[in-house]
Amino acid sequence: MLPETTPEDDGTTSPPARDRGPADRVVLRADLRAALPDASAAVAVTAAVFAFLYARMKSGDSATVAVMPFMDDPGTYWMYLLSQAFGWSGLLWAWGTVVLGLLLSGPRPARLPVSRQVLERWHRTTSLTTMALMFAHALMFAAELVRYEAQLAWAERLWAGFADTFVPGWYDSGTGRIAIPLGQGAVYLAIPLGLLFYVRHRIGANTWRRLHRFVIVVYVLSVWHTLLYGTNVWYGEWPRTVLWLLQLPVAVLLLMRLLAPARRAERLGAPRRGEGRALPGWAVRAAGRAAAGAVVVGLLVVVVSGHDGGRERPAEPPSTSPHAPEPE
Repeated sequence: MLPETTPEDDGTTSPPARDRGPADRVVLRADLRAALPDASAAVAVTAAVFAFLYARMKSGDSATVAVMPFMDDPGTYWMYLLSQAFGWSGLLWAWGTVVLGLLLSGPRPARLPVSRQVLERWHRTTSLTTMALMFAHALMFAAELVRYEAQLAWAERLWAGFADTFVPGWYDSGTGRIAIPLGQGAVYLAIPLGLLFYVRHRIGANTWRRLHRFVIVVYVLSVWHTLLYGTNVWYGEWPRTVLWLLQLPVAVLLLMRLLAPARRAERLGAPRRGEGRALPGWAVRAAGRAAAGAVVVGLLVVVVSGHDGGRERPAEPPSTSPHAPEPE
């Protein structure tokens, strides 16, 4: 979730990253300090979301309680609510950092409210904040599972919470069998892909750039995880519609970035035959542009039609739940 291009990547005359001196190199320590205001804002947003979810559960209006009636006690399940709050702020920050990255790597707007260097710094700091929020989301989910398994010994409780949260394929209940691995994939890809930026002088700018393209996969996995497992957006109501709507700017910016990339080498041009791998490479780039265009159309259809995969809210809450606590 770091910048897809910097001056040395977009065809200008700055020296390659591997040739830059230590004084010109962006270091992780400096960005961690610069991220403090951003992280503080993220904590404040998380606290506000937590308060909102807590109040909704206390009032009986929570969609989470409609899905899992046994959780109708915010004082007991506060760690689950905090996990949800970190998840929502993490998704919001991921959305912001992806938008910034696409603005930096796509066609340059005629006017920007701040300099490109400031946007790049914001992109890096929001990326670091996003990784921290994602990890906090998973950690609080694990903590809730440890608290929940009260009938087990402490060692077993710790293992159960850790395995269900961090071991792919271990969680075996309901929708989580698919949604949890998607979230794990997002976390396990986001951290190395983000931090590789700070060692790209060692691995080479071209290698880093190729790997960094998979950041969009992290974002897609995060949204998919939320749509499947976010109880606040299970039902086909306005929160789910808003979540789908927020993906339109990302899809449009991605399409623009593919149609008019900042780097000349990534521009589509005309297909060329008889030049080794030129034609297959052109076909891959053309397919990527077509896929991005199809995603934009698909999102518009989903939002306009209202067929967004949401469930109908039941008239009466289910009497049982796969996550209901075991009787002691």
